[in-house]
Amino acid sequence: MVQPIAEGSVCLPAEDIAAWAVQCLQALDLRPPDARQLADSLVQTSLWGVDTHGIARLPHYFERISRGSIRARPVLRIERTGASTAQVDGDQGQGILVGHFANRLAMDIARETGLAAVGVRDSSHCGAVGLYAREAARAGLIGLAFTHADSIAAPHGGQRPFFGTNPIAIAFPRASGEPVCLDMATTSIPWNRVMNARREGHTLPPDIAIDAHGQPTTDPQAAIAVTPLGGQDYGHKGYALALMVDLLSGPLHGNPFGPHIPSMFGDLDAPRRIGAFFLVIDPMRFAGGPMLAAVVEQMAHALAAEPGAPRMPGDPEHDCAAERRRTGIPVEPQLARQMHDWSVRLGVPSPLRTIAQG
Repeated sequence: MVQPIAEGSVCLPAEDIAAWAVQCLQALDLRPPDARQLADSLVQTSLWGVDTHGIARLPHYFERISRGSIRARPVLRIERTGASTAQVDGDQGQGILVGHFANRLAMDIARETGLAAVGVRDSSHCGAVGLYAREAARAGLIGLAFTHADSIAAPHGGQRPFFGTNPIAIAFPRASGEPVCLDMATTSIPWNRVMNARREGHTLPPDIAIDAHGQPTTDPQAAIAVTPLGGQDYGHKGYALALMVDLLSGPLHGNPFGPHIPSMFGDLDAPRRIGAFFLVIDPMRFAGGPMLAAVVEQMAHALAAEPGAPRMPGDPEHDCAAERRRTGIPVEPQLARQMHDWSVRLGVPSPLRTIAQG
């Protein structure tokens, strides 16, 4: 979901933010290619308008890397467990880097066998799962990506957090270029949107979070959990999806589930032990494969011709990316101050000097 630009934000060129992030990450001992991949992934996510999972997460990643709960230079290990299956040990590395590694392994296996399933264990927050599904689709494959998180969502009918936002991404190739991509949390909103609201002093929309008494709240400081996708009446659907994603991402790979996962924003010295799961399909192994991308494009045109001109999943993000490449990525005031503080701490010139000093 593309998020609106907050009042007081200042827009910076994507290239400036990426260059700053690379310098900071290298100062924290990431290898230059890893620093570039992580910076580009977060900038791309912000370009799509998914600000909950974009550059706003950099200060958090910096802090965990500096404390050692995310390893700057993990040793990733692959175990091929079958013709189409593999397990990746993330060695508590940065989740986006581990995610790209595992997803690309799945893409390679799918080209060999037609179908790949790759699990990840002992990693950390892997950002927007659409990054991985879209990469597979751009290569002409069908990509599915799942991950889980610590307890920040109340189950349907519950009053305390139990599951994470546990997102799902599915992407298909499309003849016009950019894939069709579903990228969604199984909750009403991502928890990072609550964290962003706390940082910037915003209120939350109604009926998407609960307080310590199990009552709906719009106060991000009072919120202890977000609610499942579907709301009060139909939240059983989002809750069940979250449970299934947790099983696919956690216990299947020897990772903990829900309440047993160390908190993302709690003990910053504790490794997260997060898992992920990647499925990649080669459409050429099926009857419709040779024409699939063209049919997806045909479907997009048919939908656009319907009353109301429905759009394909992912199209608003593509439009947002084009606009933000032209006008810049918005940086909210408190994020700007965090960026300035990390620039000082790491000895890296800040792209936001005037804002931080104002």
